[in-house]
Amino acid sequence: MADNFKALVVNNEEQFTVNVKELSLNDLPEGDVLLKVEYSSINYKDSLAAIPDGNIVKSYPFVPGIDLAGTVISSENPQFKEGDKVIATSYEIGVSHFGGYSEYARIPSEWLVPLPEGLSLKEAMVIGTAGFTAALSVQRLEDNNVTPDKGKVLVTGSTGGVGSFAVSILSKLGYEVEASTGKESEHGFLKSLGATSIIPREEVYDGKVRALGKQKWAAAVDPVGGEPLASLLSQIQYGGSVAVSGLTAGTNLPSTVFPFILRGVNLLGIDSVYCPMETRLNVWHRLATDFKPDNLEQLIQQEITLEQLPEVLPTLLKGQAKGRTIVKL
Repeated sequence: MADNFKALVVNNEEQFTVNVKELSLNDLPEGDVLLKVEYSSINYKDSLAAIPDGNIVKSYPFVPGIDLAGTVISSENPQFKEGDKVIATSYEIGVSHFGGYSEYARIPSEWLVPLPEGLSLKEAMVIGTAGFTAALSVQRLEDNNVTPDKGKVLVTGSTGGVGSFAVSILSKLGYEVEASTGKESEHGFLKSLGATSIIPREEVYDGKVRALGKQKWAAAVDPVGGEPLASLLSQIQYGGSVAVSGLTAGTNLPSTVFPFILRGVNLLGIDSVYCPMETRLNVWHRLATDFKPDNLEQLIQQEITLEQLPEVLPTLLKGQAKGRTIVKL
């Protein structure tokens, strides 16, 4: 292997810069497994890491990228050996520990997931944190007795990474999926993923949050948060659940207790970052089996190179995301 390699480096010491630079293995942080990174992906956090006020990166200079998949070059842990294919997402990767936008990465072994049989490294990064979060959301709904016979399941932010995966997984499992979006041009895309029906955002939240509304959905996967989540909670059927994983509509949740104490609604918080390894391994296994979308390739919006990242990263912050963007190293 070469002593030097390429990585995307963000720096904010004198002025903020986002550039592809040459690094050496000595520049990598501590970790007992050295990987040759083959694929990474773009998530909302990664776009925030590439702006000066994103409040994601802890110190500079830094290599972002919260997802990566690659091959073990060397390992101090006998659990992993040279040539093993692995996935690394979440924990401190791409936040305080150099991430996936690099041809090589050094990662603590306790953060690694062996690539499940049934997935390629490329497919694992099409899934990435977004798909994993969607899958974790669906599993939590199942754990709370949500089944296809209970009624429609709503997916908000349905053209984004988490939303599009949730539509695809739920559809494969036999649910009637209603997708909410503000993008009329993407109705065909959502139908191709398995959405049964598509509604505008205004049908979920029309600008007013009511204590209780008409019971429309058995459950929901919500990566949006904010006031739309408060409105959504008031429209969930008795005993239903909402799995929430995002805050693109803000952090304020102006709800009342009525959906919870009068309809027994469950609000399920989804955290993919510090998800326990036992759960993590189980969810990745399901993503390689019964959760694996039949149309995985359709979820790829684009495949880009390291050099294209500075131009592409801002698109997620502009609401232009559709499906997944993967990075081939």
